[in-house]
Amino acid sequence: MDRRTFLHLTAGMPLASLGFESAYADSEWPSQTITMVVGVAPGGQADIAARPAALALQKVLGQTVIVENRTGAGGAIGANFVLRNKPDGYTMLMALSAAVVLPEAERLAGRKPPYEMSDFAPVARVLADPNLLAVPANSPYKSVKDLVDDAKKRPGQVAYASSGVLGGVHICMEMFAEAAGIKLMHVPYRGGAPALTGLMTGDVAVTALGAGPLKAYTDSGQLRVLATFGADRHPSFPDAPTFKELGYNDVIFYAWVGLFVPKGVPEPVMKRLRDAMGKVMTDPEVVAIYTKAGSPPAYLDAPEFAAYIAKDSARMMKTVEIIGKTG
Repeated sequence: MDRRTFLHLTAGMPLASLGFESAYADSEWPSQTITMVVGVAPGGQADIAARPAALALQKVLGQTVIVENRTGAGGAIGANFVLRNKPDGYTMLMALSAAVVLPEAERLAGRKPPYEMSDFAPVARVLADPNLLAVPANSPYKSVKDLVDDAKKRPGQVAYASSGVLGGVHICMEMFAEAAGIKLMHVPYRGGAPALTGLMTGDVAVTALGAGPLKAYTDSGQLRVLATFGADRHPSFPDAPTFKELGYNDVIFYAWVGLFVPKGVPEPVMKRLRDAMGKVMTDPEVVAIYTKAGSPPAYLDAPEFAAYIAKDSARMMKTVEIIGKTG
């Protein structure tokens, strides 16, 4: 559904008809355009999550929601931009899972963190997909074993594309490399979409992205998926084994995407936004869009999302510490 259709459906509809409690009927929020910032390039997993959510929020809130890509520094530029704005609910961040470990990774490297996750409040988890190890269709690698065997013969020469230093792709690929006992060449790009372009053009041999960015290219026969970083086989790629099946028991990585606002957003605004995201994530059209893209919704409300972040970040930090030591 396009933006015009979304807006048409709610034209003239009172907030009460959208199911909100009467306590919010006189609320001034939102009374202006809302900006949803994405810290990676268009076409990446966070961008894929943001655009359907923004359109659906327009329907629920009756106010324009725009998506703005502010890329660079592994998502830190976008995060900092959001934090520079007043915590009033009009500027929010759609962030990848790597955002939560970047501050600690910077500390391990002896640098001042560009932001702290404690400066943000989680609103909702939107997607949570395992990354998939992918190569071009004409690649000599027909299996993970082929890749590992070649990398052992040519340490540091097999290049992989990532979405940026200490981004999700960097973390999961180094998790795999450590478990396999190989050294790969890391080639960071400014987001998942540019990394995918690098793979398509042959500048790198392999990458690991979510199903959303990869599915169109695998369906068209341009890319091949060798394995999934998930605990189970991916429904969109049933022939791709898990790393556990291949003997790498601890190689598990989910690239989740979640919505955050700066800490300090007033509680009535926060509640309304959480309620709105609950409606967005059960909207049949939104569900269909994500599912068709190969990334089914993985909604968690703020309390559950916060607990999930705490557990997931602790696991990722093990690999971040290895990256910090090896460079």
